[in-house]
Amino acid sequence: VGVAAGVASLIIALAITNGMRRDLQDKLVGSTAHVLLMRVSGDGIRDWRPLLNRLRALPHVAAAAPGLYEEVLISRNAKSAGALIDGIVPSDQRTVSDLLQTIQQGSAEPLNPQPAASDAATAQSVPPIVIGQDLATTIGAEVGDTILVTSPQGELTPLGLVPKYQRYTVAGVFNSGFYQYDSSYAFIRLADAQRLFSEPDLISAISFKVDDMYRAGDIARQIEQAAGPGYESTNWMEQNRELFRALRLEQVVTFIILALIVCVAALNILIALTMMVMEKTRDIAVLMSFGVRVDQVRRIFLLQGLLISLIGTALGLILGFGLSWLGGHYRFIHLDPSVYSIDYLPFAPRLIDALIVAAVSLGVSLLATLYPSSSAAKVLPAEALRYE
Repeated sequence: VGVAAGVASLIIALAITNGMRRDLQDKLVGSTAHVLLMRVSGDGIRDWRPLLNRLRALPHVAAAAPGLYEEVLISRNAKSAGALIDGIVPSDQRTVSDLLQTIQQGSAEPLNPQPAASDAATAQSVPPIVIGQDLATTIGAEVGDTILVTSPQGELTPLGLVPKYQRYTVAGVFNSGFYQYDSSYAFIRLADAQRLFSEPDLISAISFKVDDMYRAGDIARQIEQAAGPGYESTNWMEQNRELFRALRLEQVVTFIILALIVCVAALNILIALTMMVMEKTRDIAVLMSFGVRVDQVRRIFLLQGLLISLIGTALGLILGFGLSWLGGHYRFIHLDPSVYSIDYLPFAPRLIDALIVAAVSLGVSLLATLYPSSSAAKVLPAEALRYE
């Protein structure tokens, strides 16, 4: 039972850390581009269409999309929140990010480029916007409501810099399940973003999807070289390096701490076998007087310790994988998304973890049987039976 409890605890703990890493990685990779290219000076990319078309043809580049983003204040009535607004071309954005596919209310169709209209008609119309679920809850907005977007990139007047603002109609609300995006992201048409920020025909960066996301660093350097001087790139692994490093460290520490449970169980095996050797001294002496060899006596207690560890490890693996499956399937442990970025505790048990845990459990348990078995083999029949 002690071995089973230790093994099950290890399997469940490792399944949780693996699940956290898997879910965070899937949501990050699905919601953001693999590679981001921008100007070193930070003043945006002008004349970007030829550059975009040229970089799309590079090897290992699966898709590319332009974007113009800026931090703004979004408000409705007395409620407001800061957000990162991104001017996009929806058909291109869907190829590098899955956020628009997670819309649960409304639609992203109004973000599609509209037929050319007069400047007066464009100025009088209320453009559409798609916002995250948590952001919508914060400002109390629903599909069809009008919200106010205030940009710090204002206009210079005799009275100083005046922030620029624009009203938008909420066309859709997305829910990616990743709090960082659902609470602070919003999408508008690229042309509307250029008008809001007074930057005609300018984009902030070009986003890329690549054919192998684990080679994003190498491919990002190739894209940077192809773009020419004055450009720099980053990738999803660089942007989230500290997060995944912390998760890996947490997994190692969790394994070490919970492995102590297995060590305690092995200590119980050692104590139990040692007590049995003391109780069975007379029986061992009788067996040895009948001709049982020393190695046979040692093997008896080694096999007994092995049997305990095998049964305990097997029961622990079954219990650990069973509870992990239940937790992952029914998601009965909920989390605060504002703290953990995801709203439930994920479980992802792996076969490699089961093999490592089983090897550790069996190894430690066998080590615990060495002393009792050696003690049993050292019993002298004449001494043990002297007073019988």
